[in-house]
Amino acid sequence: MLRGVPTLTDRSRRTPLWLPLLIVALLVAADQALKSWALATLQPYGTAQPFIPGLLDWQLTFNTGAAWSLFSGSAVPLAVGRLLVGLGLLVYLAVRPQPRLLSVVLAMIAAGAIGNAIDGLRQGKVTDMLHSPLLSSVTRALYGDGFPIFNIADICVVMGTIILIVLSLLSERRAKASA
Repeated sequence: MLRGVPTLTDRSRRTPLWLPLLIVALLVAADQALKSWALATLQPYGTAQPFIPGLLDWQLTFNTGAAWSLFSGSAVPLAVGRLLVGLGLLVYLAVRPQPRLLSVVLAMIAAGAIGNAIDGLRQGKVTDMLHSPLLSSVTRALYGDGFPIFNIADICVVMGTIILIVLSLLSERRAKASA
């Protein structure tokens, strides 16, 4: 039923290390470039400027913690933890090469962790500039508070984690179906 869906344990096609390293380098570069642009162009805590009306705005903010300002004031310890996670994932991929899709997903998560670690270590805070009015309207309706302003590194971590969970569930489902 789920033929052709890669499993997390399928080692038949291992990815060479250069691919996840390239992905990490490109995503970290994009993240840092957008953060530099935002710092040079946008007013901190200013009014949101529409980029894709109703979907995405530019709004420069800073976070000394994690998502939803959890652990505020802990930028450096969080940055060290993020850096260890990002580098740990790259070491894992070097020691135990994985199938292409899993390598890409782990590289996304590593890039996000490293991108935000750079900010935390360099500035003592993470630069965020992407605001979603759509997501904010959903979270306001559910919880009474807007969706956090985010950056490319955050997108990498969240999307990578979601894809990793989906792959894990598909792999588990495939294992049950073949048993």
